[in-house]
Amino acid sequence: MLDKKALDVQVLHVAPLTSVADYLVIGSAESDRQTRAIADHIDGIMSSKGDRPLSIEGLSTGQWVLMDFGDVVAHIFRQDQREHYALERLWSDAKLVPIEDEAPVPAPAAAPKKRAAVRKPRAKKSA
Repeated sequence: MLDKKALDVQVLHVAPLTSVADYLVIGSAESDRQTRAIADHIDGIMSSKGDRPLSIEGLSTGQWVLMDFGDVVAHIFRQDQREHYALERLWSDAKLVPIEDEAPVPAPAAAPKKRAAVRKPRAKKSA
Protein backbone atom coordinates (compact mmCIF):
# COMPACT_ATOMS: atom_id res chain seq x y z
CA MET A 1 0.00 0.00 0.00
CA LEU A 2 2.79 2.37 0.84
CA ASP A 3 4.15 2.08 -2.71
CA LYS A 4 1.00 3.73 -4.02
CA LYS A 5 1.00 6.42 -1.32
CA ALA A 6 -1.75 4.96 0.86
CA LEU A 7 -2.38 7.11 3.92
CA ASP A 8 -2.46 6.05 7.58
CA VAL A 9 -1.74 2.36 6.92
CA GLN A 10 -2.35 0.14 9.95
CA VAL A 11 -1.97 -3.58 10.52
CA LEU A 12 -4.16 -5.09 13.23
CA HIS A 13 -3.55 -8.56 14.70
CA VAL A 14 -7.10 -9.87 15.09
CA ALA A 15 -6.43 -13.64 15.39
CA PRO A 16 -7.23 -13.77 19.14
CA LEU A 17 -10.56 -11.99 18.48
CA THR A 18 -11.95 -13.75 15.40
CA SER A 19 -11.53 -16.78 13.17
CA VAL A 20 -12.18 -14.73 10.03
CA ALA A 21 -8.57 -13.60 9.60
CA ASP A 22 -5.30 -13.25 11.48
CA TYR A 23 -4.53 -9.73 10.28
CA LEU A 24 -6.43 -6.73 8.96
CA VAL A 25 -4.50 -4.24 6.87
CA ILE A 26 -6.26 -0.89 6.63
CA GLY A 27 -5.25 2.05 4.47
CA SER A 28 -6.77 5.21 3.01
CA ALA A 29 -6.69 6.87 -0.38
CA GLU A 30 -7.56 10.36 -1.49
CA SER A 31 -9.76 9.32 -4.43
CA ASP A 32 -11.64 6.39 -5.96
CA ARG A 33 -8.94 6.13 -8.62
CA GLN A 34 -6.16 5.88 -6.02
CA THR A 35 -8.17 3.28 -4.07
CA ARG A 36 -8.40 1.12 -7.19
CA ALA A 37 -4.71 1.69 -8.02
CA ILE A 38 -3.69 0.54 -4.53
CA ALA A 39 -5.90 -2.56 -4.83
CA ASP A 40 -4.52 -3.38 -8.30
CA HIS A 41 -0.97 -2.99 -6.99
CA ILE A 42 -1.61 -5.29 -4.03
CA ASP A 43 -3.24 -7.85 -6.33
CA GLY A 44 -0.26 -7.72 -8.73
CA ILE A 45 2.36 -8.09 -6.00
CA MET A 46 0.54 -10.88 -4.17
CA SER A 47 -0.35 -12.74 -7.39
CA SER A 48 3.27 -12.61 -8.56
CA LYS A 49 4.17 -14.39 -5.31
CA GLY A 50 1.48 -17.03 -5.90
CA ASP A 51 -1.04 -15.59 -3.40
CA ARG A 52 -4.20 -14.85 -5.35
CA PRO A 53 -7.07 -13.19 -3.45
CA LEU A 54 -9.98 -15.40 -2.46
CA SER A 55 -12.30 -12.46 -3.06
CA ILE A 56 -12.19 -8.78 -4.01
CA GLU A 57 -15.20 -6.56 -3.27
CA GLY A 58 -15.87 -2.90 -4.07
CA LEU A 59 -13.36 -2.49 -6.90
CA SER A 60 -15.96 -1.08 -9.29
CA THR A 61 -16.87 1.86 -7.03
CA GLY A 62 -13.49 2.39 -5.42
CA GLN A 63 -14.89 3.83 -2.19
CA TRP A 64 -14.04 0.78 -0.06
CA VAL A 65 -12.15 -2.16 -1.54
CA LEU A 66 -11.93 -5.35 0.51
CA MET A 67 -9.33 -7.94 -0.53
CA ASP A 68 -9.53 -11.33 1.19
CA PHE A 69 -6.30 -13.34 1.14
CA GLY A 70 -7.46 -15.82 3.79
CA ASP A 71 -5.29 -15.08 6.82
CA VAL A 72 -4.95 -11.43 5.77
CA VAL A 73 -7.79 -9.11 4.78
CA ALA A 74 -6.91 -5.74 3.26
CA HIS A 75 -9.30 -2.78 3.44
CA ILE A 76 -8.57 0.19 1.21
CA PHE A 77 -10.89 3.11 1.91
CA ARG A 78 -11.44 6.51 0.47
CA GLN A 79 -10.68 8.77 3.47
CA ASP A 80 -14.26 9.85 4.13
CA GLN A 81 -15.48 6.24 4.02
CA ARG A 82 -12.78 5.15 6.46
CA GLU A 83 -13.86 7.81 8.94
CA HIS A 84 -17.48 6.74 8.56
CA TYR A 85 -16.93 2.99 9.10
CA ALA A 86 -14.11 3.40 11.68
CA LEU A 87 -12.84 -0.19 11.59
CA GLU A 88 -10.04 0.72 13.98
CA ARG A 89 -12.66 1.55 16.60
CA LEU A 90 -14.57 -1.66 15.88
CA TRP A 91 -11.37 -3.70 16.33
CA SER A 92 -9.97 -1.55 19.16
CA ASP A 93 -9.06 -4.67 21.18
CA ALA A 94 -6.72 -5.85 18.39
CA LYS A 95 -2.98 -5.37 18.76
CA LEU A 96 -1.50 -2.79 16.39
CA VAL A 97 1.44 -4.28 14.49
CA PRO A 98 4.24 -1.77 13.82
CA ILE A 99 5.07 -1.18 10.16
CA GLU A 100 8.69 -0.62 9.27
CA ASP A 101 9.52 1.94 6.63
CA GLU A 102 10.40 -0.47 3.92
CA ALA A 103 11.81 -0.03 0.46
CA PRO A 104 9.16 -0.03 -2.24
CA VAL A 105 8.30 -3.45 -3.63
CA PRO A 106 9.24 -3.65 -7.30
CA ALA A 107 6.27 -3.88 -9.62
CA PRO A 108 5.87 -7.08 -11.60
CA ALA A 109 8.23 -7.13 -14.56
CA ALA A 110 6.75 -5.77 -17.75
CA ALA A 111 7.60 -7.09 -21.17
CA PRO A 112 10.71 -5.42 -22.56
CA LYS A 113 10.08 -2.68 -25.07
CA LYS A 114 10.91 -3.45 -28.67
CA ARG A 115 13.61 -1.38 -30.25
CA ALA A 116 13.07 0.30 -33.54
CA ALA A 117 15.45 -0.89 -36.26
CA VAL A 118 17.74 1.86 -37.46
CA ARG A 119 19.45 1.40 -40.80
CA LYS A 120 22.81 2.92 -41.41
CA PRO A 121 23.18 4.74 -44.73
CA ARG A 122 25.10 2.74 -47.31
CA ALA A 123 28.53 3.94 -48.24
CA LYS A 124 28.67 5.44 -51.72
CA LYS A 125 30.61 3.44 -54.28
CA SER A 126 33.56 5.28 -55.62
CA ALA A 127 33.98 5.39 -59.40
